Amino acid sequence: MFEHFDHTADLGLRVRARTLEELFAEAGRGLFQMIVLNLQDVEPRQEHRVELQSDSLEYLLFDWLDELLYAFESKRLLLSQFQVEIDAEASPLKLKALCRGEAADPNRHRLDHEVKAITYHGLRVERTREGYLAEVIVDI
Repeated sequence: MFEHFDHTADLGLRVRARTLEELFAEAGRGLFQMIVLNLQDVEPRQEHRVELQSDSLEYLLFDWLDELLYAFESKRLLLSQFQVEIDAEASPLKLKALCRGEAADPNRHRLDHEVKAITYHGLRVERTREGYLAEVIVDI
């Protein structure tokens, strides 16, 4: 589950999930829900693979969202489905993901916010009794 929250001139993303993999997948959906109003209309026509490494969960989340934003900025690729694998025992931590979506089509997709950047401000990933919680602020 994800939700957006206002943060001064920016927009926040709060994500809750039972597993790290679900957390990162929901964060991806949350990011693209900021970009396109009708994310449910984005069809899985193209694949985009991501492999990342990081020393912390916070930086891995930052790099993940930054990579997804780059896919949109460079290829106009809207992503709506995410299969994420995280090796939390590895050092550094490793993420592999298969993302699916399609190129933005102005006739079918209603773009919402222009997300300029993922920020480190307020970035957190923590374990909770129910699983995991993450928060990140994006510059719009």
